[in-house]
Amino acid sequence: MGKKLKLGVLVSGKGSNLQNIMDNCQAGKVDATVEVVISDLPDAFALERARKAGIPALAFRRKDFASKEDFDQAILTALQEHRVELIVLAGYLRILTEVLVKPYEGRIMNIHPSLVPTFCGKGMHGLEVHRAALKYGVKITGVTVHFVELSVDTGPIILQRAVPVMDGDTPEILSDRVLEQEHEIYSEAIQLFAQGRLKVEGRWVRILEK
Repeated sequence: MGKKLKLGVLVSGKGSNLQNIMDNCQAGKVDATVEVVISDLPDAFALERARKAGIPALAFRRKDFASKEDFDQAILTALQEHRVELIVLAGYLRILTEVLVKPYEGRIMNIHPSLVPTFCGKGMHGLEVHRAALKYGVKITGVTVHFVELSVDTGPIILQRAVPVMDGDTPEILSDRVLEQEHEIYSEAIQLFAQGRLKVEGRWVRILEK
């Protein structure tokens, strides 16, 4: 058995993507282990999921720190203590500062519930994304996994998957359909990274053959 990629997952909410990643790691579908789960909200249900799986679960409150940079430094220290090799943002609602992005450049992934660059950027998260898609009247939306830069939702795209918009969709119904694809595509992207098959060339992420 080869060396497994060490993951650190940042969360703010229920943690369904986290659960899926943990399950796939446990089942051997992803050659990685979740070493630590960190949230900016002490009552995030995702932390309970981590504890139930026997994974260290930490919470850092922004108000306990003098600046965003100090806040991110505390998270960075925790990630480094757990020897995290890839940071996975799974419904993490805070914008990362240079303090966290620079040391892990090219080693932070995020998932967004639309086909970036549509319906993304600051303030576009959760049901707001799906409300915007329905309001615009698109026939196809989707999911994007990308590397993280300092700008919001602008990093090089790793994988995307299209999801149809149906007549009668509400933001909640569309969200559930998109989430099904999130669960598949995120683990795929992590596995590609674990296999060393992702190569960033400018804006492009090349997927190398095995």
